[in-house]
Amino acid sequence: MVEILELLVTGFAVAFQPQNLMLVIVGCTVGLFIGAMPGLGSVNGVAILLPLTFLVPPTGAVIFLAAIYYGAMYGGAISSVMLGIPGASTAVATTFDGRPLAKQGLADKALTAAAVASFVGGTISVVLFTFFAPPLAHVALVFGAPEEFALMMLAFATFIGLGGDDLYKTVFSICIGLVLSAVGLDIISGEPRLIFGNITGFLHGINFLVLAIGIYGIGEMLWTIEEHRKAGGQSMMSKATVTVKRTIGNLKEITRTWKTLLMGSTLGYFVGILPAAGATPGSLMAYGVAKQISKNPEKFGKGALDGVAAPESANNAASTGSMLPMLTLGIPGSPTTAILLGGMVIWGLEPGPRLFVDHQDFVWGLIASLYAANLFAVIINIAFIPLIIWVLKLPFTILAPLIFVLCLIGGYAPTQDLHDVWLMLLFGIVGYLMRKLDYPLAPAVLAIVLGPLAEPALRQSLLISGGKFDIFFTRPYSGPIMVTAIILLLLPAIKPLVRRLRKRG
Repeated sequence: MVEILELLVTGFAVAFQPQNLMLVIVGCTVGLFIGAMPGLGSVNGVAILLPLTFLVPPTGAVIFLAAIYYGAMYGGAISSVMLGIPGASTAVATTFDGRPLAKQGLADKALTAAAVASFVGGTISVVLFTFFAPPLAHVALVFGAPEEFALMMLAFATFIGLGGDDLYKTVFSICIGLVLSAVGLDIISGEPRLIFGNITGFLHGINFLVLAIGIYGIGEMLWTIEEHRKAGGQSMMSKATVTVKRTIGNLKEITRTWKTLLMGSTLGYFVGILPAAGATPGSLMAYGVAKQISKNPEKFGKGALDGVAAPESANNAASTGSMLPMLTLGIPGSPTTAILLGGMVIWGLEPGPRLFVDHQDFVWGLIASLYAANLFAVIINIAFIPLIIWVLKLPFTILAPLIFVLCLIGGYAPTQDLHDVWLMLLFGIVGYLMRKLDYPLAPAVLAIVLGPLAEPALRQSLLISGGKFDIFFTRPYSGPIMVTAIILLLLPAIKPLVRRLRKRG
């Protein structure tokens, strides 16, 4: 413990060198705007800015890219709250309650909650990273395909309850999402499937952001236009203001969500350290768990503060967690850390157990910079809230075309295929109709996120076991996770039976 603290002090001496500190501040600021732009996200931001890092030493380069990653995790909540468009897949769950809060004139509360939750999640995860890296790296190493599938099943189980009391509509929504996630090329045979009459645009599958931006961006815009007309043309955001008194009140209210913050941070971190999992499943699972353990689950989806705190604390914790297998095992925990890994190899830094011995200044400088990035990111984020609120107060005649243009950019950016833009517009109309018919949108969106992760894990597991499903129950890690997932899946069916038995009794 004393040795770790000494190494951390050495790391702070590296992180707080003027050049590295400036790179942290610039990286957090750039990342904030990258995260807020629909369709960009941390992956594209880090990839685009990677060449710039060759102008600085390797330690400064990784610190800069890590700061961008951190800033982007914070920034993803901005467009989710402001416009109802997820800035990245990691911020989808934030949209569920962040957007309703903004519509109620409480955008400042949602943005402050997102910033504080991100700070708490980031801080807890960096502390866990600092003191428990080796044993947690071992846990990540023993996670194979069966454990990954069990984890995905647990994620599905946690959001079965997201669709409200109508279980049939929720299951239908999940099935639609799973079907859409299967579009493209079969992962084993390479044969095309569900490409709707040989439409070549479907060969690369349906990009998650295309679906999310269509349903939550275009669909939300169509819904808001209808509500706007009913409201007589008045802006629903006109009540949103930022004052010192309101900010202090918001911070006091956010402290009441401390249990959710702890849960989201811990869950997000442990999901983040698992290879191929990343921040998106972590944030979705945290939202589902927060709703299930809440005393007022009916408020979720209508502007619950816990519904913002849980995913934001989880996705920031997971972003730090995903760096652990990258540094200790050389296995990227997320797409962004895969790019960071590539950069480290180019700079002559070989990730793995020897990295902590041969390049101590680099490793502990990076860990210390995460503490600094976390602090500066929350300060920068809260400082920009008045500007964000000002944008929300723009007349809807200006805001609607702006949202539409951002949606088009976000739909085109991931694959640069016009097919996806048309698909996004179609999803927008479907999303609007689903809202009119009172079908839950969240399960469909979450299913298309987890489907591509769950399918390869399932098929690889069955290939390993020769088609036997007992592989999911006989292994020490996958067994307990799978049993927990099955119990959670059965709970919605058991609850009505319990109610009936109580009435008879």
